Amino acid sequence: MTQSTPPLNVNPDSPFILVDGSSYLFRAFHAMPPLTNSKGQATGAIFGVVNMLGKLIEQYQPEKMAVIFDAKGKTFRHEMYKEYKAHRPPMPEELSSQIEPLHEIVKALGLPLFVIEGVEADDVIGTLARQATETQHDTLISTGDKDMAQLVNEHVTLINTMNDSLSTPESVKEKFGVRPDQIIDYLALVGDSADNIPGIPKCGPKTAVKWLVAHDNIDRLIENADSIGGKIGENLRNHLDQLKLSRELTTIKTDCDLPVHLSDINRQPADLQKLQDLFQEYEFRTWLNQVMAGEAPFSKSNGAKAHSQTLTKKSAAAKTGSQTEQASPTLRSKAALDASEPYETVFTQAQFDAWLERLKNAELFAIDTETTSLNTQQAQVVGVCLAVKDGTTRHACYIPLAHDYEGAPQQLDRDTVLNTLKPLLEDASVAKCGQNLKYDWHVLQNHSINMQGMRFDTMLESYTLNSVATRHNMDDLALKYLNHRTIHFEEIAGKGKKQLTFNQIDIDTAAPYAAEDADITLQLHETLWPQLQAEPTLEKVFTDIEMPLMPVLARMERNGVLLDTGMLAQQSEEISEKLSSLEQKAHLIAGEVFNLNSSKQLQVILFENLELPIIKKTPKGQPSTAEPVLVELAEQGHELPTLILEYRSLAKLKSTYTDSLPKQIDPDSGRVHTSYQQAVASTGRLSSTEPNLQNIPVRTPEGRRIRQAFIARPGYKLIAADYSQIELRIMAHLSGDAGLLDAFAHGKDIHKATAAEIFGVPLDAVTSEQRRSAKAVNFGLIYGMSAFGLAKQLNVSRGLAQEYIDLYFARYPGVRTYMETTKENAKANGYVETLKGRRLYLPDIHARNGQLRQYAERTAINAPMQGTAADIIKTAMIRIDTWLKDAPLDLKMLMQVHDELVFEVAENDLENAKAEIKRLMESAMELKVPLIVDVGEGQNWDEAH
Repeated sequence: MTQSTPPLNVNPDSPFILVDGSSYLFRAFHAMPPLTNSKGQATGAIFGVVNMLGKLIEQYQPEKMAVIFDAKGKTFRHEMYKEYKAHRPPMPEELSSQIEPLHEIVKALGLPLFVIEGVEADDVIGTLARQATETQHDTLISTGDKDMAQLVNEHVTLINTMNDSLSTPESVKEKFGVRPDQIIDYLALVGDSADNIPGIPKCGPKTAVKWLVAHDNIDRLIENADSIGGKIGENLRNHLDQLKLSRELTTIKTDCDLPVHLSDINRQPADLQKLQDLFQEYEFRTWLNQVMAGEAPFSKSNGAKAHSQTLTKKSAAAKTGSQTEQASPTLRSKAALDASEPYETVFTQAQFDAWLERLKNAELFAIDTETTSLNTQQAQVVGVCLAVKDGTTRHACYIPLAHDYEGAPQQLDRDTVLNTLKPLLEDASVAKCGQNLKYDWHVLQNHSINMQGMRFDTMLESYTLNSVATRHNMDDLALKYLNHRTIHFEEIAGKGKKQLTFNQIDIDTAAPYAAEDADITLQLHETLWPQLQAEPTLEKVFTDIEMPLMPVLARMERNGVLLDTGMLAQQSEEISEKLSSLEQKAHLIAGEVFNLNSSKQLQVILFENLELPIIKKTPKGQPSTAEPVLVELAEQGHELPTLILEYRSLAKLKSTYTDSLPKQIDPDSGRVHTSYQQAVASTGRLSSTEPNLQNIPVRTPEGRRIRQAFIARPGYKLIAADYSQIELRIMAHLSGDAGLLDAFAHGKDIHKATAAEIFGVPLDAVTSEQRRSAKAVNFGLIYGMSAFGLAKQLNVSRGLAQEYIDLYFARYPGVRTYMETTKENAKANGYVETLKGRRLYLPDIHARNGQLRQYAERTAINAPMQGTAADIIKTAMIRIDTWLKDAPLDLKMLMQVHDELVFEVAENDLENAKAEIKRLMESAMELKVPLIVDVGEGQNWDEAH
């Protein structure tokens, strides 16, 4: 049993701390998720080790602390035993690439760092710990290495910050069954497969403990080796020489001749500028926030914190108080920003009138709303934030309107202020900018204001400039483009269950935060817009597609869609019955009852009890039960993995859709209102949340039944208009391949046409199996599928799959030329473009890591097709929305899912609507082949599709 509080022999005020950096580096690499920064650089191990160091510093505030890493190359143990660590695989590049950055951060934190050639980190630590013990100084060794237990004594304690456990002489004895001074002999007996230390064959921990309890040490055990009976005794006697070698190999040297001494390991002040550069480079935002606030990370005043690689979106979450974000506790007003007047809190009519005049005279003003909720249909205004620029001076204010905490000061009347602002906000000729203006548009709609003149959205400006270089929330953009840390919502509202909503926050505290929203938005626009103007094609993507689309999406979200809750409830009940039946079948196959949702229990059932082949292991070395593993086992004909996959699929449908969709119905409208995310997918595609419409399965009966629950109201129908094979058509256009162009120009079944070409048979002789194979090739090549992937999909040999691919390229040589040319252009430019000029940057196109580079090359081929498809449907949506403003039809656009648009139309207007929708969608872009749109109708979505 390990202890969780410092023992008496560790001085909590100033212990001498030695950190086994190499141990934690490997453990962090395998324990952390595969984090990367926006450039694709691996950062998970760096994050894990620095976080661990921070915990130590925060808890102990040590005066003496050093971090020790293994050096490259061999040590005396390799000379002693050439097979030492011989079985260790080479370090993955994803890990080796993190070592140097980690060293830089450790040194910038002011921590002495030692990497000594020819000496392992364990031996450096052992020697320094002995020096400390000889001076009666207590030492805390931070490690996860069990070998270090041999160093434990009354002055040396181990701490494992991965689980916050401490090891003392007593706890070592309790954990291993032997004293710390017996650990070397214990390790020599059991051996160590990781370091390739042999040990005694078949001698496990229990046997080693029994022998050492009886004989105390190896020397006496050897003297009495003849008394040990059975096969294990024979093994001992046959390996006595090996045992002595193992003891030498497992002994940590405490008398190394080192170029450093105890006196050399004093902590130094942190280099804040260096840390700022490093934290910004590797995108550790919480630590970066602390440094930019002038604080040394992990100082005692900061206390322990959880750190995150991502921040929540200030433009929505921080307006409402219903989400939280990682932040440092230092509150900073923007009153001192360059070219800016102190923020103003507007309480009087005279102040408001002055601001009204400013807005009327401004060429552009920034607006932001502070609200009661993230729910766009329900959120009410708590206050309005405004910013304008007068010459070189920016002015920003917060107008509190509905703070209702006890003792809140008198505020201007909300309805009066909003009604006064309404003409300006609804005037399309008055230019506005904002950060995620779609949210503010919804909020103002709740107060009967139809905001127009939304000229600039900084989130979309950033997204259009570079969709992959950064996240597009206000906090990240301020750091990236203004080198400025914004006030975070948690700092003014608290967090967790006690977090306040904005109306409950003291106005003196809320005002600087709120006014900053508008001020930073204006600054961001002034920074981003000139960069867009410098790239005419990107400027057109922004002005012709992204900004006009934003109000279209807002109106779609506002329209919502009707659900048949009775049908969903029935389906939930039926799925529950199926899940119960599958669970019973699984128990029968396994021969015992187990939890199908437990990975650990499933590991035991599949790989120990049923002895199925282990396909892949987790980072911790356990057999994986992830979906790709189960799919592979199912393809091999194993029954239980097949059943588990079906169980998981149904359970996900139930929890994600049939159970949750009814809960997402708005109580006022009686409809579900999804939220379209315009600045998430790097290719330009839209995504949606609450609910996620993109992931409802279309090919399974259960998925189609969920779509059947999306219905039209009485007297109306749903229309589903879907682009047919749009990415293949774009491929034909981009590649200019004569065969593909001919097939589409003559309206041929492209998959049959491809099959006829590949298999060398007449079009009318193509079998369904041949068409299926050709379809897999057609779509597979678009996504960069290899022969291996195609073979797996078609369940054929890799050689045959490669033959299909070779035949395809022989018949469609223009496609191969396009692919190769695209990859070369991507390498030369660092990005690829859609037909509209949208760019996707590819930071890994020159990566040394082969997997990253190949993924970037596949993306280079596919992104122009996906992105062009996104541009086409976005253009179609804008054109349809423009038509709808004047069309004498009772018709609303409800949903966009992949290449499909869904509408609700009065039955009398059905045919006219279908014809015009088809025309507008098919003419959205001119290609070398026709765009074809399939249009259907029905009482529900599935029927219309």
